[in-house]
Amino acid sequence: MPLPNLLAVFAHPDDESLSAGGVLARHAASGARTAVVTATWAEGTWRAAELADALRVLGAGRPRMLGYADAKVPESAPGTPRFCDAPLDEAVGLLVGHIREFRPDIVVTHDAYGGLSGHPDHVHAHRVTVLAVQAAGWGGLYPQAGAPWRPGALHLATHPDSAARALGGVLLRPGRAMYSVPDEWITAAVDVGPWIGRKLDAVLAHRSEVERGALPGRLAALAPEVRARVMSTEWYVRYGAVTGPARPLPGLTV
Repeated sequence: MPLPNLLAVFAHPDDESLSAGGVLARHAASGARTAVVTATWAEGTWRAAELADALRVLGAGRPRMLGYADAKVPESAPGTPRFCDAPLDEAVGLLVGHIREFRPDIVVTHDAYGGLSGHPDHVHAHRVTVLAVQAAGWGGLYPQAGAPWRPGALHLATHPDSAARALGGVLLRPGRAMYSVPDEWITAAVDVGPWIGRKLDAVLAHRSEVERGALPGRLAALAPEVRARVMSTEWYVRYGAVTGPARPLPGLTV
């Protein structure tokens, strides 16, 4: 039986594979429809091509790109404002269009910290996604974006404090600030071990990030047993949920 249809919204090409690659692969393999909206980089750039390769590995269809510039890489979308600087109403409206077109059961995005690194584009993607998920169900908002649709749940990709302490030294460069949430906030801990090969292949499809020694490259250089420890679980906080003990789940639920 298919798992719920899932739309992931992340800031940069590679965030989808690093943060939710196992869940995307798991849901797609069950027969669910899956897709990814990426806020930064434009069609025709090298990272857009890498994203297309990663999504093929994950079974997540074609790239859906909002086309804004990365906060730190102006050439990611020449002549276009940085995602962080774009009018909020404009960005929310674009994402509402994707939500209404795809009609997901579940939406996944960054947590409110922007994940372990706290990248400003990640934080902004969280804010835009929270607003768009709510607005998508209100027919009087953004009527040009299609018929209203209300996703059943919004899940935030995150790291619990215990995992951050264990894994942060591998995932972040020395001296970087690290952001995580209390363990009791976690509402889903998904074992993606059976899908780790596909997840890693998707991460490695972001070749320019591997070559420059960013996180995909550092993961590729790890010993297999260390890589498995780092990549085999994905943690989520369900937006608006009353927190309680994390549930080990095969995928995300509505």
